[in-house]
Amino acid sequence: DQDHVFFEYQRKQNSGVICEMFRGFEGYIQADAHSVYDALFRGEARSSPESKAPLEVGCWSHCRTKFWEAATATKEPVALEALLRIRKLFELEEKWQKLPPVRRLELRQQVASKLVDSFFEWVMARHEDVKSTRGLLRTACGYAIRQKDALRRYLADGRLKITNNHSERALRAIAVGRKAWLFCGSDDHATSAANLLSLVASCKLHQLDPEAYLAEVIRVMPYWPRERYIELAPKYWRNTRARLSSTQLAHEFGPLDIPAAEQAIRS
Repeated sequence: DQDHVFFEYQRKQNSGVICEMFRGFEGYIQADAHSVYDALFRGEARSSPESKAPLEVGCWSHCRTKFWEAATATKEPVALEALLRIRKLFELEEKWQKLPPVRRLELRQQVASKLVDSFFEWVMARHEDVKSTRGLLRTACGYAIRQKDALRRYLADGRLKITNNHSERALRAIAVGRKAWLFCGSDDHATSAANLLSLVASCKLHQLDPEAYLAEVIRVMPYWPRERYIELAPKYWRNTRARLSSTQLAHEFGPLDIPAAEQAIRS
């Protein structure tokens, strides 16, 4: 629900690590179609036989990219038509972006679901034409068919997004930065970096200046009750800061008057 962005460092990227990260989680998980997530969606991370496996939510941007690669490389009319069909889904989502999830779900089921059904009927027919060949078009069609259930899942809940782009954008800063950082030094350092980058990314999510936020939170933290640290999270910081003395906060050190906890956060 756009509350926070979290990064977690792991030494490896494999199914075992993914299952441990999400052990016992029930609900939706949106990710790319990497094979390391397959075990998670098969239910291998369930906490008990009665619990449910997470539901995979596909990314239409990844699907679109496959057809874009085929279209730019071969100018295939089939790839171009796929892009046009997918673009219509994106246009609808842009149009409905500011609607409440309940209303967005109604429109998805009334309008978008028909377009999605038509797309998969069409792409399965096109896949029959190219499955005996090799190339980017067959790859694109095969990806769409394999991801059919996951790509359709956004139609089931108005809160879900049509793409995973928001996570990709948050991760981009780390992917680009690694070229300059090269090493974190140790696993402990990498974990600390993930914690810090979680705060920075969450600041960006809530339109906060990360440098100013960190400076103020470091100033406040020694005086803040440990059981109320959530009030210092970027999501709540504007409200928390407004209840602090601006005069006290402006000093680099010295006492701070801690306001009472707000009922909404406390509960």
